[in-house]
Amino acid sequence: MESSRETKAKKIMKDSKIICCKLYISESRNTSALEAIERASRIDPEAVIVNKFQDRAYNRVRYTLVSYVVHDVSAGITYSPMRQTLLSMVEAAFAAINLETHSGAHPRIGVVDHIGFHPLAHATLEDAAQLAKLVASDIGNGLQVPVFLYEAAHPNGKALDEIRRELGYYRPNHMGNQWAGWDFPEILPERPDVGPAYVTRARGITVIGASPWVDTYNVPVMSTDVPTVRRIARMVSARGGGLPTVQTLALVHGDDSTEITCMLLDPSTVGADRLQSQVELIAAEEGLEVEKGYFTDISQDMMLERYTKLVSSG
Repeated sequence: MESSRETKAKKIMKDSKIICCKLYISESRNTSALEAIERASRIDPEAVIVNKFQDRAYNRVRYTLVSYVVHDVSAGITYSPMRQTLLSMVEAAFAAINLETHSGAHPRIGVVDHIGFHPLAHATLEDAAQLAKLVASDIGNGLQVPVFLYEAAHPNGKALDEIRRELGYYRPNHMGNQWAGWDFPEILPERPDVGPAYVTRARGITVIGASPWVDTYNVPVMSTDVPTVRRIARMVSARGGGLPTVQTLALVHGDDSTEITCMLLDPSTVGADRLQSQVELIAAEEGLEVEKGYFTDISQDMMLERYTKLVSSG
């Protein structure tokens, strides 16, 4: 016999708009900090973590959360259990992590570096954007951390990579290939979209936005010749005249490899298989070995399946 929780879970999936949120935090080596963040996430059983990806070399973790959103146009109200869950996790991250003592092989400009919202199931991009702006207000105005908005959450649809370039996100500041501490002005040259223009060095900046679904895929190149791998990464990317809707970044990963981290902005146009083949082709011309790449998150269908199971189990 079906339990009341199972019935409720099925009703949510059938009747509600479902939103996915990817929360990127600049930490993966401090177990106690991650445990505190994960404890903070358990305040509402209808907003759940469906996946976690942490990388020690990058010193970065991504939590993928799923919940529903209700948007009442006539009343001008957007509600989602995810909003309070995210605020709880963000507060825990700020309490446990100091950006000034952080270092890693992945760029970052804040403890809570990036929060991205994507519509699933019956949700629209506007639903995701409305929730993104509410969370931006919670962090920017409530916690007094500068927030820059991007894509559907930005008034002019400004792209994430454009904002990051303006903020110096892609420039390593430590030992040539690492990011360490806070290396930006405390008074921002450009006014953030939400929150103060003054940066607390321990917390940094947060970038928040909403976009259609994006696949993240990493390709290991077995070489420590970072300039060469960076050149390959650029040749593969749309910006470098390569594959359309593909953004890339070459990052040191361990003692013997450099990863090309990729954002596939439209996986239906250019998917992981085509990207993998292109990297292998160009790397072969340089005499470099390429390993099979990997997705850093689960599929949309799997997210919905896990969400249903987790809500059913309470």
